Amino acid sequence: QVQLVESGGGLVQAGGSLRLSCAASGLIFSSAGMGWYRQAPGNQRELVATISRAGNTMYADSVKGRFTISRDNAKNTVYLQMNSLKPEDTAVYYCNALYVGRDHWGRGTQVTVSS
Repeated sequence: QVQLVESGGGLVQAGGSLRLSCAASGLIFSSAGMGWYRQAPGNQRELVATISRAGNTMYADSVKGRFTISRDNAKNTVYLQMNSLKPEDTAVYYCNALYVGRDHWGRGTQVTVSS
């Protein structure tokens, strides 16, 4: 069974940084496309960043130049480095794995950015 466990969320002031981690198990990690999504109260879940099996990355326009997604296949972990955080980045951040044609989700980690 695929399991994704996020960590690294917390409270940070605007302009600060956080690094999220997502540890994956129950899959061949190198065969999974990985991503980060977020959901703010009252909003739909939205794409933040993805990284393919080959390491190709894609970002939402709102985070380009501030966030960096990366993966370590030896550690079965995907990361999201978030710099220059803004209050509008406040949300629950979810890890996603696209594996064998199915989406898998973690439970999320809260990120709160104070102004």
